[in-house]
Amino acid sequence: MAGINLKELTKRESPLTEGHRMCPGCGAPTAVRQGLMAVEAPVVIVGATGCFEVSTTVYPYSAWRVPFMHIAFENAGAGVSGVEAAHRVLSRKGTVKENIKFVAVGGDGGTYDIGLQSLSGALERGHDFTYICYNNQGYMNTGAQRSSATPVSASATTSPAGSVIPGKLQRAKNLTEIVAAHDIPYVAQTTLHDPIDVIAKVKRAIETPGPAFVNILVPCPLFWKIDPADQVKVCKLAADSRFWPVYEVIEGRHVLSYDPKTPVPVDDFLMMQGRYSHLFKKGKERTDLIAQGQADVDREWEKLLKKCSG
Repeated sequence: MAGINLKELTKRESPLTEGHRMCPGCGAPTAVRQGLMAVEAPVVIVGATGCFEVSTTVYPYSAWRVPFMHIAFENAGAGVSGVEAAHRVLSRKGTVKENIKFVAVGGDGGTYDIGLQSLSGALERGHDFTYICYNNQGYMNTGAQRSSATPVSASATTSPAGSVIPGKLQRAKNLTEIVAAHDIPYVAQTTLHDPIDVIAKVKRAIETPGPAFVNILVPCPLFWKIDPADQVKVCKLAADSRFWPVYEVIEGRHVLSYDPKTPVPVDDFLMMQGRYSHLFKKGKERTDLIAQGQADVDREWEKLLKKCSG
């Protein structure tokens, strides 16, 4: 992206220190650190309960160099609305002079599910904030249960692959499009395949007046059952297989950010993860589910292309 010098950005002090207790290879701190790299204005972070919150604010310590407000699982949208509204009032009175930006951070459990009502209300009211969803596709903080972001056929502790069911039976909710339906100024979807893309999208979201939303696919090595060193490789396969399209919705207009020149089959992405190993078990391969997964990806990709060309 034009105007972003990654080498220079790495010299800046990150709002998030190295002293957190996230697992090695976790994509959440990678996404947040990268996303906040190019933000110029002072920021206040509101964190929904989840892996990222409990591991960066272990009382009496904090891994944050900026003001951080811990909020419950279900009300990050309400919490960030409140501090943003207070800042607006204090600015109008002349009490506060700084142009502070407000960022809410939540996992898919606290965003897709428990916190959706609160988030929807904040978007509808038009508060000036950015919501970053670090989407590891399940409830990692409480033991790798399935969420509505968990893909079909993935094995989770509450949808275990076995003789009864072949993993989760339902398709994942398309939250990016649900948020876009609120007709807010900026919505984006990305993953860790390209640091510049993550940085640019979060920067644009924060600098856009009004509500903005960035959905970032991030691996959980424990749930996805991958080598922590393969974090970026897996994310690249998610983008290259079109399993996780990388795009923006700018003032209601869909714009494709990444169109893989040589798309790979979705099973290249699935095979790297232990949560799908039951689909490829020798002698018991579920070629029907793999084919259905590919058909779902192809269908959703074509729908997105139509939106981008419209």
